[in-house]
Order: sequence, then C-alpha cells, then structure tokens
Amino acid sequence: MSTLRVTAEVLTIHEHPNADALELAQVGLYRAVVAKGAYRSGDIAVYIPEQAVLPAGLIEELGLTGRLAGRASDRVKAVRLRGELSQGIVCRPKALTETDLERAATEGTDFAGLLGITKWSPPIPPTMSGEVESAPELLPWVDIENLQRYPDIFAPDEPVVLTEKLHGTACLVTYVASTGRLLVSSKGFGSKGLALREDPRNLYWRAVRGHGVAEVAARLAERFGAERVGIFGEVYGAGVQDLVYGADARSAALGFAAFDVCAEIGGRVEWLDAAELLDGELPLVPRLHEGPFALDKVLELASGRETVSGRELHLREGVVIRPAAERYSPVTGGRAIAKAVSPAYLTRKGGTEYE
Repeated sequence: MSTLRVTAEVLTIHEHPNADALELAQVGLYRAVVAKGAYRSGDIAVYIPEQAVLPAGLIEELGLTGRLAGRASDRVKAVRLRGELSQGIVCRPKALTETDLERAATEGTDFAGLLGITKWSPPIPPTMSGEVESAPELLPWVDIENLQRYPDIFAPDEPVVLTEKLHGTACLVTYVASTGRLLVSSKGFGSKGLALREDPRNLYWRAVRGHGVAEVAARLAERFGAERVGIFGEVYGAGVQDLVYGADARSAALGFAAFDVCAEIGGRVEWLDAAELLDGELPLVPRLHEGPFALDKVLELASGRETVSGRELHLREGVVIRPAAERYSPVTGGRAIAKAVSPAYLTRKGGTEYE
C-alpha cells in the first residue's frame, strides 16, 4: 500500500465521453469524475486519494453521505461513474478557504492532518495474526507508490523490469547471521517494528517453513558475508484473499512467491536482484517484461489475466516496475520502484483487502 498524502494539485480537465453534466479532472495519471464546469484546466484543487478515510463532517460537506466505501461509508475507493474510472476525490474543502493553494501545490503541503483524513488499515484475519514481539533487527518492506500518482519516477526508455503484482499478503523474513535468529512478520506488523512469534498455525510461518525460506536466507548470508538477509514474498491462495491463483492457503498447498531480497553488508543495506539470486531456490513472482520504460506498455501489462497458475484463472492485480539497475529516486525519496494497478481489479465486486 502506498503512502497517504492529501495535496493541492494543478488539474487538467477532460470531457466525460458518456455524461453531459460530468468531466474528468486529471491529477498525475489519475482521473476523478467532477461536475461539469466546476474546474478548468490549470485550476488548483485538493486531491484526496484512494484508501483515504474521511471524517463525517467532510463527507457531508462534499455531498458524499452514504456514497463511499466501507462499513461506515467513509473510505475513498475507485469506482466507475457512467463508464469512466474515477480514482480519488477532487475538491476545495471549506477548511482551506483561506489557504494559498498555489503555494501549497508548489511546496507539496500535506493537508491530511488538518482535514482529519487518515489512511485505511485493512483488517487482520486470525490466521495472519498472532503473538508479536519487538524486532529491531527486522528488515522492513517499503511502501510502493502508484505510477499513476507519480508518473516521473522512471525516465523515458530507462531499462526496467516488470513483474506481476500478486493479490496475497506480504511476508517479511529476516535472517540474522550472528545468532541464526529468524524473524517473520507481515507488512502491517513489520511497519511497527514487530515480528510474529513462531506458531505452526500462523500463515506466514507456515509459508516460511513450507518453502524453506530460512535455509535460503542463511545460504545467502554466508555467500555475501552479510550481517542480515531479508527475503520478501507474497503468500497467497484460498483463505488469504479473493484472488487465489489455484492455490489453497488452508492446506499444505499454500502459495508463496518471492519478489525482493536485500542484504546488510558492512553495515549497509543493499537491494539485490531476486530473480538472479532466488531462481531455483524459491518460487518467484512472474517476470512479464524487460526493456525500455514505456507508459503504454506498463498500463497494458497491468491489466489482463494472471500468469501465476499458468491457467489464467482470474484477472491480474497489476504490475510492479523496477529499474534494471537498483537506484535512488528523488521522486519517492527512496527506492525507484512503483506499481500500476488494473482498473478491473480496482472495481471488482466482492474483493478482499486483508493485511
């Protein structure tokens, strides 16, 4: 899940092809449906992204009572309005009437706190939970930003690699060489510096033990002389999310696919090529494309059918984009890595989003 920021943005307005009273306001590569005539290209307004949870007062002010997602009808979610995908909300809240939005757009001011907007946290099912403990040695995963929100992460024609984004739950594994200790966590617990104590009933520990992830991490630590090795993978199958890829997490047939690996060498954490190091050692997320970065190609591959099962059982969640050579991005302030998500995935019915 990407970071949540509520910012002022310069809009580009497009005609809505199926509604005379509506238009499309573009922010980055996102488009949100707005009332016709409410904005013109070049205007500045506040953009509230998906996964934002709004306070009741703001929901009422925006005329969205009963129209948002979640049990409390307070969460922003992608929807189709008259056939067009609408991602996020474009507005000018009364609380910002006296705010210089042009300056805020230039400075990247985050209004989430001022507006009482928070980030939605997915529920944690019992199989993904358990007893936790403080784990300062855990190597954390990073939030991946959406390419449509930050389209300048990659340069045109920059060599990139696209892998399939799986709809499961992220498993964080850290092997500590000095003690042989193994730390296992989820993305949610890991972001809080917590690890799950070993339990044979726990989904993540079952995946780690069932696929021999600990042994692979230990071999990598020895090979590189690393203090710590982190292996990051997706656990998937029936019983995890609504997309199952032909696997069943309620049995020994639970799915696991590694998507990243890092190592602390000489006190410095380096991100390494998972496909190069783990091929033949662990199942990997499918690699869909290697070549020069082209937005059209990325968006094309973000949609379609899944390739994990080899049987195209259901839709694809999306893709993850990485540079061919690991690098820093001034756009994200960290790793150059992004995701692009399928519109069909965003608007599917009965979808689950556990973490």
